[in-house]
Amino acid sequence: MGNIKMVEGGVTAAKGFLAAGGSAGIKKNGSADMALIYSDTPCVSSGTFTTNRVKAAPVIWDKIQVESGEKAQAVVVNSGVANACTGKEGMRYCLETAETAAKAFGIGTNSVLVASTGVIGQQIPIEKIKAGITSLNETLDGGIEGGIKAAKAIMTTDTVSKEAAVAVTFSDGQTATIGGCCKGSGMIHPNMCTMLAFIGTDAAICKDMLQKALSSVVPDTFNMVSVDGDTSTNDTCLLLANGLAGNREIVSEDEDFDLFRQGLLDVCTRLAKMMAKDGEGATCLFEVKVIHADTKENARTLARSVVSSTLTKAAIAGHDANWGRILCALGYSGVAFDPDKVDLSFESAAGKIQILEGGVSTGYSEAFATEILSCDEITATVDMKMGDAKAEAWGCDLTHEYVNINADYRS
Repeated sequence: MGNIKMVEGGVTAAKGFLAAGGSAGIKKNGSADMALIYSDTPCVSSGTFTTNRVKAAPVIWDKIQVESGEKAQAVVVNSGVANACTGKEGMRYCLETAETAAKAFGIGTNSVLVASTGVIGQQIPIEKIKAGITSLNETLDGGIEGGIKAAKAIMTTDTVSKEAAVAVTFSDGQTATIGGCCKGSGMIHPNMCTMLAFIGTDAAICKDMLQKALSSVVPDTFNMVSVDGDTSTNDTCLLLANGLAGNREIVSEDEDFDLFRQGLLDVCTRLAKMMAKDGEGATCLFEVKVIHADTKENARTLARSVVSSTLTKAAIAGHDANWGRILCALGYSGVAFDPDKVDLSFESAAGKIQILEGGVSTGYSEAFATEILSCDEITATVDMKMGDAKAEAWGCDLTHEYVNINADYRS
């Protein structure tokens, strides 16, 4: 009988994965701006990417590599410059980055994936990237510290690094680890949200099942996060599996696949919530749970509509239980429902209060509602009374600081 448990670490938690992070001189303030992730053995790879029609050069590069079936072994990531809207030169820099890493690691060029995050429209300082690969290669670390350094190096406006890992015990008794890191704080909105995520696992799993697992969890995790309504040009989530756990290879949607998928769902959910809570200028995590919807997709649509509402996010920032904004956001979501049946409640560490019953106010205490909405993690639960489907979405409040951050992002 399999089981799943949380463990310490991030992208280096699984066997055979090493990482490093440091400064290559890309950012003006001299902070860490480059990371390497490396597997001792070649990995089957899977990925999901931005739905924005404007795709950064690294997104195009990685899509080609992942879809080709070529095994991957290294990922080179930089922050500070997005390598988006950079034309043929941007693609050439992806190739030069991969060639430099391939030479450093003694692997094929097509085994190298690349990712960038930062300012759109600027060309990558390729000589700094090349030098960074050489220097970081000497500091690769398979311990927890290596993962931490990589997670910190990919940050842009993030205020904290983001890591999560789980151990999954399969039906044959073998245990595999799934661990990852991500960055994301602004320009975040489905599908996918503005983010980079890198997940490594030592599970033995074929490419088709790996991609199926990732594609099945992204809609309920990373695609349920919204900070500001802007979908990035660079969104990339890569999942690499090197098979070193020694479990019976997962080649079909059996019990072990379900266990692996649940472990991956746990990791991605934790990372998604960390991104939402660390939204630019945010003071709290705002979680929206839609229950008793008629279909899963409608539940997702309703939850995303509320968590993405600018007016609702502003009300949360002001600790104001302005339920009319939530009902309004449900109403323009495009989902058909009866407003006279909707219940709404708010909950946090301070307690729980029902705001709406059957579409009308309960005459709740404004003072208690404000107390609940003054905590750093707030949940709004919306009962649609239509069926058995449910979904969760995550966002944050909208504060003056969000404008301050983005008004001078390039400087």
